[in-house]
Amino acid sequence: MIEIAIVGGSGYTGGELIRLLQKHPDIEIKSITSRQYNQTPVDKVHPHIRGTNLVFEDIAPSNLDSDIVFTATPHGASMKIVPEILETGSKVIDLSGDYRFNDVDTYEKWYDIKHTSPIEAVYGLPEIHRKEIKKANLVANPGCFPTGAILANLPLSKEELVDNIIVDSKTGVSGGGVNPVPVFHYPNCADNVIPYNITSHRHGPEIQQELGAFSNVKVSFTPHLVPVIRGILTTSHSFLKDLDYSNEKIIDETKIKIANIYKKQYKNEPFVKILDDGEIPSLNSVRGSNFAHVGGFDIDNNGRLIVISAIDNLVKGASGQAIHNMNLMCGFPEETAIDGYGMRP
Repeated sequence: MIEIAIVGGSGYTGGELIRLLQKHPDIEIKSITSRQYNQTPVDKVHPHIRGTNLVFEDIAPSNLDSDIVFTATPHGASMKIVPEILETGSKVIDLSGDYRFNDVDTYEKWYDIKHTSPIEAVYGLPEIHRKEIKKANLVANPGCFPTGAILANLPLSKEELVDNIIVDSKTGVSGGGVNPVPVFHYPNCADNVIPYNITSHRHGPEIQQELGAFSNVKVSFTPHLVPVIRGILTTSHSFLKDLDYSNEKIIDETKIKIANIYKKQYKNEPFVKILDDGEIPSLNSVRGSNFAHVGGFDIDNNGRLIVISAIDNLVKGASGQAIHNMNLMCGFPEETAIDGYGMRP
């Protein structure tokens, strides 16, 4: 039995960690920390989680004494506690952006924070870094936008099929976290689509880092807020190299070829599902699940290839992926506790 701790368990990702880990047969939640809710029963903050007898505690990082520690803390906060936790011998899965970048200068530029404790971490996308995750002491859980974008475009970069990719993502309001801000106020976001940080979102260089590791592909990224609670739908646009898009037969053959490349890439991945026959992924098919659906694979009469992915930003884009990483680090079957299908409708 593995003992785990959750630091910062009062937010949405903390709640999802608790919800999903309740079904894990090989772990025990030893502690869930929160200064704000110290000694408060978990169900008073997460009312859907009943009958667990779990209570938030204010525990210093050096006193957590657990095999695995999830740090569900804001950017800039994780770097202050992760080194201390690692010194106790615990392994850490960090859900902030503090350890996702290979180059600390890139982090400091895009997050506008001085990194006070750079430590080498493994980027926690199992579909790319499974072997490294299994041996890691510190795993940097990917961002939600990068998860959907990277999975939608990984085969294109690995096969060097395109030079440029434009990523257009639509996210639900839960991506903004549990604390309310004006942009997420219902009258502002309902009946609306809000582009933001249109060329400067901090997840852009994270996508570039992972896709650019395989080829010289250049990635452009723009996010949009849409009035749904959870989920990210990503539409990726690119132009295949040396494609004669004036020939309809070649276009049809290329669509099939691209779909088969994706199927080959992900054939052994338990949480990536490639949709057939031009089927388009939808948010309500992955809601509440750790699955990523990838589909589309269509080419227009200008030679533009469109690939679409759908994930739940709080599960595959955060807590479910963190548990997947934990399973790999501990030698558990990868799908343990996170193999449930999406909630539809």
